[in-house]
Amino acid sequence: MKRIHADKYAPKYYCGKWSWDKKKDCLHFEPHNDLENVRERYVMTNGYKFLRTINQEEELIFRHEYVRSESTFDADTVVINDIIDLTLFLMPSEFLTFRFVEFMHKPAVHRLIHALIIYFEYFLRMVEFVLIRRDELSGKLAQVQSEQTNEQKRIFSIYLSQYRMLVARNYSIIIKGENDMQKYYHMTEIVNISATIKDKYFHEQFLAVCTQIIWICMHRRAYNVIEMEMNRLFRSEHFIMKRQEYLSFTAAERSLLYGRYNKIVNYRTQISPLVQELEHIADEDLPILWIGERKYRGTDTRIAEIELEYIVPGPQLRMIDVAHGILGHPKRLYNTLLDLDWPSVRYSNFSYQDDPYHIIRQPYLKIPKIDAIKMRKASQNFEHFYKVYRIYEPCSRQKIFKWLRRDKIIQLYRSGGLLTNIISRCEKELADTTYGPKVEQIIANYFKVKSRLRKRASHAADDTLSVATSQFGSIITNRSLSRKKSNALNQDHFFED
Repeated sequence: MKRIHADKYAPKYYCGKWSWDKKKDCLHFEPHNDLENVRERYVMTNGYKFLRTINQEEELIFRHEYVRSESTFDADTVVINDIIDLTLFLMPSEFLTFRFVEFMHKPAVHRLIHALIIYFEYFLRMVEFVLIRRDELSGKLAQVQSEQTNEQKRIFSIYLSQYRMLVARNYSIIIKGENDMQKYYHMTEIVNISATIKDKYFHEQFLAVCTQIIWICMHRRAYNVIEMEMNRLFRSEHFIMKRQEYLSFTAAERSLLYGRYNKIVNYRTQISPLVQELEHIADEDLPILWIGERKYRGTDTRIAEIELEYIVPGPQLRMIDVAHGILGHPKRLYNTLLDLDWPSVRYSNFSYQDDPYHIIRQPYLKIPKIDAIKMRKASQNFEHFYKVYRIYEPCSRQKIFKWLRRDKIIQLYRSGGLLTNIISRCEKELADTTYGPKVEQIIANYFKVKSRLRKRASHAADDTLSVATSQFGSIITNRSLSRKKSNALNQDHFFED
């Protein structure tokens, strides 16, 4: 991961200049800011101010305290956890509550964010396609649409609805309060009283953080499109603000992007588009609701493609030649804010023939076959034999409390805390005469890290189908015929700390 600021040492004194204030009849200190444009320091998301960039001192604090450890899985690649950590560091102080930070590190929330990344990757391509077609159909050299073009658009719209259906499936688990999401359910037990105000602010903060996560993951492009679609998905079009930055679509374009089941009624009876997707599901799309829960067995290649995109971990997407934003990209190509460092890209010598991370190649929509819908209706589904285990690395309470102390830690370093460079740390270690940890403690720490990074023996049984490891999203599929009575199949598996 490249540094934004070249110098690794942040001075503890304020740089600036003194000027005479005539109104107050005293000296006024104007500190220098190392940012190129002070007005762009913050970005507004749903009424909340998120940091858009950081100064040298904040960068050192983030890299020293909150960057993911090298002992975790796929530490050299960008995963969802890296984007979440950066967003938590850039978000406002009022978001830092134990309930919210713990909620952001839950497996169900991780699956929802993963589905949102897949959906917006395809949605932004569809928006670009719509804008290009809008230019082609207007002007003096306007083109005439054929029936094959309209059929192709209908197929694209169905494909987009399938990704939206996957997001709705993961979101419904959260709003129903199932499993470990029960403590975040808005309805209090026994008395059955809803915490409406508390849940409203919690929902607003979650949408703002999700918008920032998707925006960072999509190379910080099309922010207004992401913000508008995020609010439409989780609420409805009644709650979308009228802003000049937002795109306006025609009725035909809205039908293409929002799906055929999107309906706008009175705001009192309006439901979110995600719930509308679950109300009208075609028979051939029903296996989508089981993606990530059990292995699909059938002849529908479209379901197999969606399952492959969903269950393959981010660091291994290059093996299937799929791009989901910056997921799976090497950290050496990005700086601390996860912005692409173009000098590093040039030195990597990527080309159109050798571009595993889709950095040089332009994202595109694969043209489907005209009879794709008929072929899907004629596909067969067979009885499933394998269930999918989801393995996650849990977030410790110590890390959660460190996030809650984020502002205090920053203030501590700014008020005189020691942020030293590598030369100062080496000099301090050479002058130190105390002994380090014992040999037994070093060996114990080594075996502890090794046991976390290696596969456990219990997962190496004869009935294992395949194993794919990553930090968030490792997939282990086992035969479920002999384990139907086990309740562990419906639970998430965690690595031991």
